[in-house]
Amino acid sequence: MLIQQYSIKGHEVTLCAHKESKVNCNHVGWKGTRSQNKKDIVKNTLQLTHLIFSNKFDLVHSFSRLAYMLAILPTSIPKVMSYQREPTLSQVKKAQSLAKKGSLIFTGCSNYISDQVKSVAESYTIYNGTPMHLYNATKSIADDAPLVFLGRIEPIKGTHIAIEVAKKANRRLIIAGNIPPEYQQYYNEEIAPFLCDKIEYIGPVNDSQKNEILGKSLALLMPICWNEPFGIVMAEAMACGTPVLGFGRGSVPEVVFDGVTGFISKDATEMVEHVSLCKTLDRKRVRIVAEERFSDWIISDQYLDLYKKMLSR
Repeated sequence: MLIQQYSIKGHEVTLCAHKESKVNCNHVGWKGTRSQNKKDIVKNTLQLTHLIFSNKFDLVHSFSRLAYMLAILPTSIPKVMSYQREPTLSQVKKAQSLAKKGSLIFTGCSNYISDQVKSVAESYTIYNGTPMHLYNATKSIADDAPLVFLGRIEPIKGTHIAIEVAKKANRRLIIAGNIPPEYQQYYNEEIAPFLCDKIEYIGPVNDSQKNEILGKSLALLMPICWNEPFGIVMAEAMACGTPVLGFGRGSVPEVVFDGVTGFISKDATEMVEHVSLCKTLDRKRVRIVAEERFSDWIISDQYLDLYKKMLSR
């Protein structure tokens, strides 16, 4: 998404990623493909170091491992490290101590993430974006429009709670997402027994299917049982004009404007109450807010502004 926007805006980008990645820019495939393997981490660190010292890049931006930038930390090359999950502060502190002053900054995909870094290093919030052209805003939906749960089928995502909410609200529920092998038993015991005409599991979906499912739904349910760093599906739902009902954990209170783009619920009982309020929300307004906050062009501009700030130092 960012690469496409950067290219449209006239910037040259080199991407280091898996060798099978399909991108429209200069592409360097990682030599190491096992993210948890120490030898592959070393391979990729050496590969990135050689690439940077062999070229004249204006800036290095990593969404990958902080360790990959180890050898370039002491240099004056501007460096941005973006976190999509909770950071390990000991690593941040170590990197900060090794980096040339002012050459390394951090971003988080929500205030929930970036605020954890601010106590030890310079950190900013830039939300995750979504390509708005992939999603069509629906102005109206059927009276019996279903609720939807879209995400991995596992306990922390609260799939079982989504079923509880749908049943108590007397609404159909569409469940979409993959089942990680380690949570097959969870699916077998907590999800499968409740599937019926009104509770349907349709498996993983692509962008086109997401657009159709979300666009025809009354609301997206986010009954999370963990501190969600961001949850891109919330932005995707809003891009379709579909409100989000979520528990107030992690980034949810930032992403959802309570009473505007959805409702923040304290528990399943309150979420059931909020289901009946969804039709009072303006779906057109939900889409507008999504464009203003999470569109690919807005998010890419925010990163470019950050790059300019670093390059001006």
